[in-house]
Amino acid sequence: MINFSMGRPIFESYNLDPLCQAVEAAWKAGIVVVVAAGNNGRDNSYGNYGYRTITSPGNDPYVITVGAMKTADTPIVTDDTIASYSSKGPTLLDHIVKPDLVAPGNRLTSLRAPGSTLDLQYAGNRVTSTGSLAPAYFILSGTSMATPVVSGAVGLLLQNQPQLTPDQVKARLMKTASKTFPYSSSVTDPITLVTYTSYYDIFTVGAGYLNIGGALANTDLATGSALSPTAVLDPTTGNATLSVDTSIWGSSVIWGTSVVWGTSAFVNGSSVIWGTSVVWGSSVVWGTSVVWGTTSQTSSEAVKVAVCGE
Repeated sequence: MINFSMGRPIFESYNLDPLCQAVEAAWKAGIVVVVAAGNNGRDNSYGNYGYRTITSPGNDPYVITVGAMKTADTPIVTDDTIASYSSKGPTLLDHIVKPDLVAPGNRLTSLRAPGSTLDLQYAGNRVTSTGSLAPAYFILSGTSMATPVVSGAVGLLLQNQPQLTPDQVKARLMKTASKTFPYSSSVTDPITLVTYTSYYDIFTVGAGYLNIGGALANTDLATGSALSPTAVLDPTTGNATLSVDTSIWGSSVIWGTSVVWGTSAFVNGSSVIWGTSVVWGSSVVWGTSVVWGTTSQTSSEAVKVAVCGE
């Protein structure tokens, strides 16, 4: 398995992107690749409300692309909400539906790497130890933190069934992911006082919230490549549909769209979000200016939110 907790702006179709081609090669060689979606969900540079901000190689339809959820520091999942900074699809240029699923990624505690860049820049994120011991743990946030949570789930699946292919692992994680979400949730930045509202549609949460127990209990097997679908817009009606090859996903009873992505392909979408210019953007979108243009937040502020959480 490869855990890819990093990303870069999309410059070209995944068919031409060398980074995407590299992760595809690993996938086709039998290696599960799990990739962070990106932390640009607050970007509204072009009135896109954080949509179209998935980074490469998370835009590749083969890999498992992961968004970040907030756990509210409780053991239950019913109060969990999406992190406003978690990047949303569809992907630039190719309109691939991403992320594939979401997992806990906000203010996660893990082992500290003393002397590392993040350790030195965000000393306040160190978890204080008792007595005179140096802090051994560190708190971080972002889709880069959510990604290894899914990688851990992949490890458990492969430990349980080593013969599973990358596509079978991906399909099982997506099918068993929880589809229960609120209509929307909001968070107000304590510094800028800007309120960010997230809608729990397919471009925000993908197939749902990681359910490790459900994935381990499931025995269904995908019969081919579990490629993430393409979202197709009908310009005459303004309606969007998923382009899914059912022969690839296998039986429509087991792997049908409503089973994998919930009862509605575009769950809880609002008319504001689904307007053509918001989700689909200009037909000439290309390069970094679309994703990385001027925002209400400075680059350093955006990085701090993604690192320290909300």
